[in-house]
Amino acid sequence: MVAVAILAAGRGTRMKSDLPKVLHSLGGRSLVERVLDSCHLLNPERQIVIIGYQGNKIEQALDSRSKVEFVEQKEQLGTGHAVQQLLPCLEGFSGDLLVVNGDAPLLRPETLQQLVQTHQQNQNAATLLTAHLPNPQGYGRVFCAGDNLVNQIIEDRDCSPAQKQNHRVNAGIYCFNWQKLAEVLPKLSTNNDQKEYYLTEVVDYLTPVMAVDVEDYLEISGINDRQQLANAYDILQARIKNNWMKAGVTMINPDSITIDETVKLQPDVIIEPQTHLRGNTEIGGGSRIGPGSLIENSQIGENVTVQYSVVSDAEVLSDSRIGPYAHLRGQAVVGENCRVGNFVELKKTTIGNKTNVAHLSYLGDATLGGCVNVGAGTITANYDGVRKHQTTIGDRTKTGANSVMVAPITLGEDVTVAAGSVVTRDVPDDCLVISRSRQREIEGWRMRSE
Repeated sequence: MVAVAILAAGRGTRMKSDLPKVLHSLGGRSLVERVLDSCHLLNPERQIVIIGYQGNKIEQALDSRSKVEFVEQKEQLGTGHAVQQLLPCLEGFSGDLLVVNGDAPLLRPETLQQLVQTHQQNQNAATLLTAHLPNPQGYGRVFCAGDNLVNQIIEDRDCSPAQKQNHRVNAGIYCFNWQKLAEVLPKLSTNNDQKEYYLTEVVDYLTPVMAVDVEDYLEISGINDRQQLANAYDILQARIKNNWMKAGVTMINPDSITIDETVKLQPDVIIEPQTHLRGNTEIGGGSRIGPGSLIENSQIGENVTVQYSVVSDAEVLSDSRIGPYAHLRGQAVVGENCRVGNFVELKKTTIGNKTNVAHLSYLGDATLGGCVNVGAGTITANYDGVRKHQTTIGDRTKTGANSVMVAPITLGEDVTVAAGSVVTRDVPDDCLVISRSRQREIEGWRMRSE
């Protein structure tokens, strides 16, 4: 059995924010959510978040995670003091306790799984995650004997010049035999410069204690300020993009592209520069996205092109072309072999296969059939000032330039709407509809001069 404790009581003053540090977002998820998710391979029996500063906000943010428990650390007196708060709630627990900082969002689940497995296989009292840093300044050093057994941990400021040559550092992530840890937690002292209870002191009372080196030292990166948050995002993006390129996705200028972890891409997708993929987005093989596009919570079929456009909460079926400068939103659905062109907005609109909306149009709350041609400047006037209304346009219908469909309205199949018409009544199949003032010429008329 494994219990997980997330240390999330600190304010994070260097973030310069009223928001608790662990609630700052990284790639669409808060830091504490990322840490909790990194523990999923362990299938922990207990998930405990130790809260302090604005703990109610953390509880609210994690409200949807029904298995998460909260323990309050009323005074922030160090990491050892934080873990001491677990003594009442873990009374009678006989498994292992994994302790992770709530500001360490780059940990891979496999790393924590290896830490716990090593701990259990060797029947350790404690197992530390460690890393070899190129520049270990500021980190506590971990000194080991053979078999990675830990002799001592020395804070950076207490290291001699010789000891500072040791680049193995403490990552602040531990796995403990809980019953053994519970026995020694009351022995912690504040005999240090900070007058705090350090969790590292338990190493003096437990045996055996073993170190496990993380393969990628960037995993242990903590977040203390906005610059480190930005650096962490760069690291996260590099992982995501490298994985997709290995899986057969082409990225032109990857540094200018961002992709959320929740995005799914098929082989032979091409991502152009300045393109951003967000949320639960899926893109089919052979599609070319960008340059300069944002796709969010949308499904894109195979062999689709999207140029300089925004697609949000929408679906585009295979072999369609979007953009440049189109905006699809609000459950818009574009059929196969369609074109949605320059400066077109679709909102809560479905268009059938082989339908073209080439330029300068707004279609809201509309349903279009197949092979419809929407002329430039066509608008569905869907809002009467109180409610939204539906427009329905049948197969093979054509609207002329500058047409307005005043909803609620239905146009049948094979209808032609003359340019400049304002259509206010339903139109049956096979009709030409003209609704505009007759043109007049007044000879000899000119503007009066003042």
